[in-house]
Amino acid sequence: MTVFENVTVVKKANVYFDGKVISRTVLFDDGSKKTLGFMMPGDYTFDTADKEIMEILDGELDVKLPGSDEWNKIVGGESFEIPANSEFSMKVKTPADYCCSYLK
Repeated sequence: MTVFENVTVVKKANVYFDGKVISRTVLFDDGSKKTLGFMMPGDYTFDTADKEIMEILDGELDVKLPGSDEWNKIVGGESFEIPANSEFSMKVKTPADYCCSYLK
């Protein structure tokens, strides 16, 4: 899906890591939620409450998922899944555009 229709966008940005990661929340009529964001190069660790699918639209990063000691390369057009109530780390190599879907 390249376009979201009939959605509500929260005006206030979600700003993390001194502005190096910024996203906007998109709410859908069915109650689902996504964030559209941008990450500058750097090392980041995030916590999750809900299960997430992170789609990298453009850019390159390495991700270390919960329960793994391996770093996996992810490039634009690829995605990865993060379990609920967990922590994952990323090494963003180039500016990265992303869409994160929250699953309940």
